[in-house]
Amino acid sequence: MSHTMIPALSVRRLFALCRKETYQIVRDPSSILIAFVMPLILLFVFGYGINLDANYLRIGLLMEDSGSAALQFEQTLRAGNGFDIHSGNSRQALMAALVRGEIRGMVIIKNDFSTKVQLGQGAAAIQVLADGSEPNTAQFVSAYVNGAWARWQTAMGQNRALQSGPAINVETRTWFNPSNVSRNFLVPGSIAVVMTIIGALLTSLVVAREWERGTMEALLATPVTKVELLLSKIIPYYVLGMAAMSLCLLVAVFVMAVPFRGSLVALFGISSLFLACALGQGLYLSTVLRVQFNAAQAALTVAFLPAMMLSGFVFEISSMPHYLQWLTRIIPARYFANSLQTLFQTDLVTSALYLNALYLCALGVLWLGLTALKTKRTLD
Repeated sequence: MSHTMIPALSVRRLFALCRKETYQIVRDPSSILIAFVMPLILLFVFGYGINLDANYLRIGLLMEDSGSAALQFEQTLRAGNGFDIHSGNSRQALMAALVRGEIRGMVIIKNDFSTKVQLGQGAAAIQVLADGSEPNTAQFVSAYVNGAWARWQTAMGQNRALQSGPAINVETRTWFNPSNVSRNFLVPGSIAVVMTIIGALLTSLVVAREWERGTMEALLATPVTKVELLLSKIIPYYVLGMAAMSLCLLVAVFVMAVPFRGSLVALFGISSLFLACALGQGLYLSTVLRVQFNAAQAALTVAFLPAMMLSGFVFEISSMPHYLQWLTRIIPARYFANSLQTLFQTDLVTSALYLNALYLCALGVLWLGLTALKTKRTLD
């Protein structure tokens, strides 16, 4: 019987190809820019430009009542942090300021507020108007005023020593992100988007560059096998991608002050699985299109937009239409973003992390398999 028809993997040839690819990376400034400069720029843009916290919102306050209860509620309202309370002379003036965008909401304490509180009629109320052109901001205004109202009612009940029922002490505890800073949630998600762009862009150019420069014909004339060719295109860029991931981690923790509570082993393990998806996707586009410009454009469209819009990084997946929710299942950034947010905010290795790793394995096999099918050792 004859020996197997499948050429054996030559470590010597693979090492030589990887060394050649490494020389090209070092000599090509675009690879360094994509791997090290672009992550920093995007991370700072996403980390500081996207902010879901409501800080220093201006709210108008109209005091139609000057009684003790109304003044106590005003003090409670002004005692909160992050909101700038501006007193108004009339309802019309505050409405005009709301229309001009000078304030984001207004609170009106009606003239019979203190009287109803003193009489215990239970009908004392305040009016809250918010600018609905920005729904998130309007919800922040409403939540802030509701919180002040609850604190004021608690203080009033304690001062009067109400005995209508057993005392209930409500203690609020926020898990995983006790400071309630949105950056602690957004920065890990932005790292997933950044790594998607980097991984897809890095390998979307390598095969197309070989075809454009005419060096692919020289490679095909050698005994190099398909596996060796693909591995030589993946291994150097995997190392480069992991270096970019390490850079993102250092910047997030030491520059942007985002706490990291998880395991570094789990982080780099899940990052390796994700890079297999991202590099495989870029390599597939480069193999199919064979033109660097077209491959780069396709990588940005296929990788960046889904990662930004459908990964759950900014928009909640459960709020999307059902067909889009199903579409997100084939987006690698969805599982990577969720894993990073878990690892950054907790040291617990949850079942969701294992499930994300399983999905990333499947998607990595899919993209690398498609690339292997499309890679031919012919000039056709």
